[in-house]
Amino acid sequence: MFYQTESKPQCWRAVAVFDDGRDDCLIYLGRSSTHIRAGYVEAFLDVLDDEEREHVESIALQRWHGAPDAGRWMHQTNLKVPQPVAKLARSA
Repeated sequence: MFYQTESKPQCWRAVAVFDDGRDDCLIYLGRSSTHIRAGYVEAFLDVLDDEEREHVESIALQRWHGAPDAGRWMHQTNLKVPQPVAKLARSA
């Protein structure tokens, strides 16, 4: 039997954690923490609508630990939750 696996799996992700009890939401997936940090803000604005963005409590940076088919996501740190442009303009 032959199992096809990726030679280098994507092993980092950014996940939105909501404050109202709904399930977490995958925002961005990549090969390194640097890649995630460079692209998660744009993905946050693209993936979530305005109502969902208002309920984001934190954004977790997670790393896959273990074999591609037998591992788990490990929390590394929290990323800064992007603020809507309108909110920034009002606070200035």
